[in-house]
Amino acid sequence: MSVFTHNHEQVVFCHDRQSGLRAIIAVYSTALGPSLGGTRFYPYASEEEALHDVLELSRGMAYKNALAGLDLGGGKAVIWGDPDKDKSEPLLRAYGRFVQSLGGRYYTACDVGTYVQDMDVVAKETRYVTGRSESHGGAGDSSVLTAYGVFQGMRAAAEHRWGTPSLAGRRVGVSGLGKVGKHLTRHLLDDGASVVATDVSGRALDWASATYPQLDLVDSNEELIEQEIDVYAPCALGGALNDETVPKLRAKIVAGAANNQLAHPGVEKLLADRDVLYAPDYVVNSGGVIQVADEIEGFNFARAKERAGRIYDTTRQILQVADAEGAPPALAADRLAERRMAEVGRLRTILV
Repeated sequence: MSVFTHNHEQVVFCHDRQSGLRAIIAVYSTALGPSLGGTRFYPYASEEEALHDVLELSRGMAYKNALAGLDLGGGKAVIWGDPDKDKSEPLLRAYGRFVQSLGGRYYTACDVGTYVQDMDVVAKETRYVTGRSESHGGAGDSSVLTAYGVFQGMRAAAEHRWGTPSLAGRRVGVSGLGKVGKHLTRHLLDDGASVVATDVSGRALDWASATYPQLDLVDSNEELIEQEIDVYAPCALGGALNDETVPKLRAKIVAGAANNQLAHPGVEKLLADRDVLYAPDYVVNSGGVIQVADEIEGFNFARAKERAGRIYDTTRQILQVADAEGAPPALAADRLAERRMAEVGRLRTILV
């Protein structure tokens, strides 16, 4: 789907010359409540690329929050720059001022290139921020429940495909050993799976080798997808499933943490034609947003984990609906999310 047909409610370009801030905040929908989504800090090649990313990601957040059962809409922000070189207290605080200027239509949180410590700084200028450190009353690292939710979604897919909700004895390929991938790897190993993994960072590979010597490590994602694996878990940036990778994929299930895994519309049909079961990314990776959303009402980890555990049931339902309707799981998930946004969003028209 073209980004120009997404019908976003609001797109705000933010620029503060002195701090060097260049950011875009996109609000896709507030049908279910204030929009919530993380801030991605990334060295985009162009403003057009940054805009494309924030529009796609904010739309995905609306669908993710809807299927996670949250009374929150979908939004996202991107900061255009190199987080290793450009991130500073003035820049983050300037960004916080822009978030505050939206008056609560958008709550921000962590994403690629931003961390809980950054949200603590942003929170000095806005109250519409989640994902803060525990020392500042926040939920801490949201990757913990993101990985837990992906694991639950993967279990549901395994049950749908093989009749048992366990990865024991299965070989799982994890692409990306960052914030989420490393936690997911631990869940998989504890469940009895064997794991082959890759990452673009040599530091991440060194960590994995030292922490989990039983892992098989390969040099690239291209090499990973051609491995004899049962499950493929993309846990890095989006677009991992495309016209080049899907024909080479040997896994029978795809379930991972990355956002926007389908490079373009039609990839879901390529997966179905190859009998690859796709657990929609925005369903299985919603544990993180469940965690940071819980912070808005006063964070309780046990409550948030219990909610993230329901990703198993949601994934199971979507796969069953997909079979019943003869539709790809991605389409079935979209329909369920759109139905909730329409049905619950309509209630806001009732005057009280």
